[in-house]
Amino acid sequence: MSLIGTQIKPFKAQALKNGKFIEVTDQSLHGKWSVVFFYPADFTFVCPTELEDLADNYDAFTKLGVEIYSVSTDTHFAHKAWHDTSPAISKIAYTMVGDPTGTISRNFDVMIEEVGLADRGTFVVDPAGKIQIVEITAGGIGRDAHELLRKVKAAQYVASHPGEVCPAKWQEGEKTLAPSLDLVGKI
Repeated sequence: MSLIGTQIKPFKAQALKNGKFIEVTDQSLHGKWSVVFFYPADFTFVCPTELEDLADNYDAFTKLGVEIYSVSTDTHFAHKAWHDTSPAISKIAYTMVGDPTGTISRNFDVMIEEVGLADRGTFVVDPAGKIQIVEITAGGIGRDAHELLRKVKAAQYVASHPGEVCPAKWQEGEKTLAPSLDLVGKI
């Protein structure tokens, strides 16, 4: 079953944000756009490149009113140790959520049960707490923050412009489509 359009499920977890431990719940995601960015594990290889890419583009997300929550099945203590020792991870200003019980990973259906790690899953959640974008990639395939940013802008545009849709490769400011009988077979 697709998670698109579904309400995020309840959770409570410890996280690292700006060098401090905080509590994050499903309610923390309500009232603003959020990206929930799952990755397999701290102290690995593809993961730090993705998280650094998000860190390098974090200001662009916050300008859109979007908060980023990276999530792995590591603890918030492991996130702190990684943040303090890795040049790439030390750049992170967004929230790093610990999910050692796997509750959040299971809620978003990205838990790899055999190994206790999360798939590379990206979820864009609207201010009402509904999932608008789902992307899951194989473990060896890193994601791109610029493409995610484009998708977030498209989701925000569609949400604020009922009756319009964003075509492939749509960029902010470009023409959208208004689905109608007149367009059938003409695209």
